[in-house]
Amino acid sequence: MHASPGPGDTRTPIERRRDAACDHLGPKITACAVEDARADLAAGRIDQRQFDADTAPAVQRKHTEEFVKACKRASYSSRQVRVLEVCFREETRCRPLLDCLGHLDDRAPARGRD
Repeated sequence: MHASPGPGDTRTPIERRRDAACDHLGPKITACAVEDARADLAAGRIDQRQFDADTAPAVQRKHTEEFVKACKRASYSSRQVRVLEVCFREETRCRPLLDCLGHLDDRAPARGRD
């Protein structure tokens, strides 16, 4: 027996996968933004006051919420959802993660052509 997605859940399986991937990626993307801000602080591109303002817990929560909301509104293909899932699972560092997510808009290879 399979567990049902819950009463009233009208999302398709691909939408449920997309939403789960978005929920996982949101905090990770926010952590990458904090890492970028930390690098800017260390390089002198921003001062401590700006760093503190940009990385305050409320700002981080809002950033994560906005990312997740936009991600869940996107109409992704099955291939694109797979990119979200694989990038989250495989890439633990920010730059490789963002590079991986850059493949969301790649065109799928044509099938049947050699």
